[in-house]
Amino acid sequence: MAKNVFDTVSLHNLQLRNRLVRSATWEALATRDGSIDEQTYRIYRELADGGVGLIITGFTSVDANDVYFEGMMRLADDAIVPQYRQLTDDVHARGGKIITQLALGGYYCNQVEKQIDDMTADDIQRVVQLFRQAAVRAASAGFDGVQIHVAHFFFLSRFVSPLFNHRNDEYGGTTARRARIVIEIIHAVHEAVPSLHISLKINGSDYTSGGNTPQDAVVMSQLYAQAGADSIEVSGNGTSVGGIKGMFQKATNVPVILVGGLRAVDTMNASLNETGIQLLSLSRPLVREPDLPNLWRQDPTHIAHGVSCNACYRTPAHRCVFLK
Repeated sequence: MAKNVFDTVSLHNLQLRNRLVRSATWEALATRDGSIDEQTYRIYRELADGGVGLIITGFTSVDANDVYFEGMMRLADDAIVPQYRQLTDDVHARGGKIITQLALGGYYCNQVEKQIDDMTADDIQRVVQLFRQAAVRAASAGFDGVQIHVAHFFFLSRFVSPLFNHRNDEYGGTTARRARIVIEIIHAVHEAVPSLHISLKINGSDYTSGGNTPQDAVVMSQLYAQAGADSIEVSGNGTSVGGIKGMFQKATNVPVILVGGLRAVDTMNASLNETGIQLLSLSRPLVREPDLPNLWRQDPTHIAHGVSCNACYRTPAHRCVFLK
């Protein structure tokens, strides 16, 4: 039977009203401790009202010491959980599902960023525990799952890349050993909160000489699936890189989420049926039209108005410059 973007979908620990996913989108609205305000709640209410099946939050740091950039959401303190419970309640009340993107910009020790090659085994285990603890908070806050961010050359993406990881111990030297930290995080999260859907965001390639190739990324995706990942979103090293293929879905036994360049229902349906991809993820089109899924349901010929000009990246809250 042919797949359609508006099929209901049953994944491990996750039931979705359609195959459309709001890919994690940077809002830069949180305070230093990760507190969120009414503007953030409004963004997520608009997305849920707009009909998307699954929302992935913006970059949410697992570490209170992470100062990689400003405005990060955080799940690094139990005191912040009630604010995120309101966020998930808002989405659930509108029929949507929401998972939080757990991430680390850099590993900081005494306010100094520590390079991957200089990290001790204890440092690495601390990172694993930071993700586990954040996942426990995510479950307490009512999130339906977590997405472990292993893309875009943030900390974990750098750790698994030979461009940055020159270790010669059990965490470096081969593709499998570089991926070990992520595998340990998956195991830790699954053991601590087995009710959560565990997704990963990975680079399909580092698109940089000496970095991970698509073949390396396929091997890693297979290792992550074996470790217990429930879905994998395949991106590139950067937020606007094309050329990601359906090879990952053919190589793994977990649902693959395709992100980037999706603007029309007919082409999305073709991707679903020609590649085996299970879910379709959008960011900038939903910045311009948060109600885009509802518009597509009403008129499947509607073409998304977002033009990928990236001007939203230079605005407060990353809002579309064409909207009043």
